[in-house]
Amino acid sequence: MPYQELELDHSKKFEKILKDSYMDPKEKVKYPPVAISMGSRGGLEDFPICIGTYGNFSFIQAPPKSRKTFLVSLLTSAYVSGSNEYVDQMKGHSNGKITIHYDTEQGEYHAQRVFNRTHRMANQKDSYKTYSLREYSPQERLEFIDWHINRVSNLGLVVIDGIADLINDVNDINASNELVQYLMKWTKELQIHIITVIHSNFNSTKPTGHLGSFLEKKTETQITVKVDEEDNDLTVVNCMRSRGQPFDKFSFTIKNGYPHIQEKIDLPDQSINF
Repeated sequence: MPYQELELDHSKKFEKILKDSYMDPKEKVKYPPVAISMGSRGGLEDFPICIGTYGNFSFIQAPPKSRKTFLVSLLTSAYVSGSNEYVDQMKGHSNGKITIHYDTEQGEYHAQRVFNRTHRMANQKDSYKTYSLREYSPQERLEFIDWHINRVSNLGLVVIDGIADLINDVNDINASNELVQYLMKWTKELQIHIITVIHSNFNSTKPTGHLGSFLEKKTETQITVKVDEEDNDLTVVNCMRSRGQPFDKFSFTIKNGYPHIQEKIDLPDQSINF
């Protein structure tokens, strides 16, 4: 392409960015609409404590065998159904929007068990769509998700379990940064909330690799999950970081194959507000 044409093409692109990115500092910007909440401030329904809002993403980090997929079922079923017998104060604010759940790790049998459990917890709503992507390459998974979510009308929530399977190496700094840029682009342009899952480093509270570090920097809510050290039947969920008011730490147990949130537990708060 001749230099003059390339310069003109760049000029048009930057003019659009200039227009789209400008924010008037005098203008009042509304708080983004809530996708999933956990309780409310002062017990008032009009002031929910957000787990996630539209236009942002959150992520769950946990060591292996910490029951993180059960937490995914709690969050997703709450969003799809609005409220159900399993989620206590957790609430979804979907207003009928579509939920897409991608599993990248498990074979069909185990992925279907998770999908079916969530579907039943969500009162078997047809707005919950599920896909197993284990057999595909990281690049194919990423390209497919990008293609798919841009073609779904009335999309509200996207679950990606797990995000590390969309790149070849979580310690590749360029690929990790590019993947998180995708999350920010998808959530902004489509005005959806994305929940994703990543493992923790061994014997650490840090999510794995450069990918985990980029997620920490850009997320709205960082959620940790671990089995209680004193009671193996309890799984503890903590809001480690939040851009808003962090939700209270809670626990859940598994009864007849389904997670049930327990009453709030009185444990030291480890959350960081940023």
